[in-house]
Amino acid sequence: MSREGIEHALDGLREEKDRILAALLAVDDHHGYRLLTGARLAGETWHRWAGARDRLALLWQLFDEYSRTLETAAALHARLGRRPDHDSLVELTRLLSGPSVELPGEIPLEKRTLLGPEKERLTLDETVTLMADAYDKAAGVIAAADAAWSALLVPLEEAEESWRDTARLVQSLEDVRHVELDRLGRELTALGRLVRTDPLSLVRDGQADTGRLDRVREGLDALRAGLANVARIRDGYEAHAARLEEAITHVEAAERDAREARRTALLKIEGAVLPEPPETGAALRDRLAALDALRESCRWIELAERAGELDRAAGAALEQARDGLRLSTGLLDRRGELRGRLEAYRAKAARLGFAEDELLTRLYGEARELLWTAPCDLRRATTAVAEYQRAIKACESETRRA
Repeated sequence: MSREGIEHALDGLREEKDRILAALLAVDDHHGYRLLTGARLAGETWHRWAGARDRLALLWQLFDEYSRTLETAAALHARLGRRPDHDSLVELTRLLSGPSVELPGEIPLEKRTLLGPEKERLTLDETVTLMADAYDKAAGVIAAADAAWSALLVPLEEAEESWRDTARLVQSLEDVRHVELDRLGRELTALGRLVRTDPLSLVRDGQADTGRLDRVREGLDALRAGLANVARIRDGYEAHAARLEEAITHVEAAERDAREARRTALLKIEGAVLPEPPETGAALRDRLAALDALRESCRWIELAERAGELDRAAGAALEQARDGLRLSTGLLDRRGELRGRLEAYRAKAARLGFAEDELLTRLYGEARELLWTAPCDLRRATTAVAEYQRAIKACESETRRA
């Protein structure tokens, strides 16, 4: 290489060295690097970081050797006069373009020759290529761990804060243990250990999988919502008990009405098949009274569960009673509807001038007797009203043809 070529090469290599140093310092200052060096790692993350850490160590060793070679070349160049001797130019050429960088460590025995060197040497360009490969692989691990922690640590901390809030709520309800909270706590502890020590094990297709954390948070949210409802019941128990009392009163009234309607329907409708309405009012009141015992012992979570069950039971009993009432009154309503229809057809027959028609009079009398006789045979009464209607239409048709 000429003196000018050597100077040009040195200038380029110094710039390259500065860029490499800046990249290495940026790694040392990277958030993910600081997390990895400060964490107690396990599993896949530990294994991958161990490889990355070895590459970073090799990278710094290579950089030191690379820098030492440049410094040697720069020092030799500084000693050159206006007319450098041939040997100096040859040496500078070897340093800048030949195998001048000594790799750390000895050449493995299987790669040696009998008279070969124990150390392996690379050119500056080959050294940069080797450093670039080590940098890319180490940086990839650091970036992946940092991305995983960034995606996982915030939801983990939110879930842990949610668990603490829920635990405080349980404690305020004077319930020292809660099975579901304990289960979620154990799962969250295991997840927390995994996130903090082995985040890369939770990466799927390049993305951190937050599914397990999301499920724990959803479980805690549901549990806390339920416990908040328990607290509301505790704080407003008197009003809640009054609403339950009122609901039971409605059930008792509806069951009385259903029983009365059933008795009336059985008397007035022939062949009516109606189930006996249940009498649940007394049992519901016993359950309401049992809530007071839970209140006295401050068993608020159990009280809330029993109160919810009682509320649902009262609602179901009320609906059942109303169904029975509708079934019984439906038969009586059907009789009333047939009576109204029969009288409407009679009025129509009178308007058409058939009030004295013998057939219509007989059919009307038969239908009326069925509808106003107790118990009423609804099936026969329905048929009789339909026959009366058909007879009126037949008479009307004959009159039009005439």
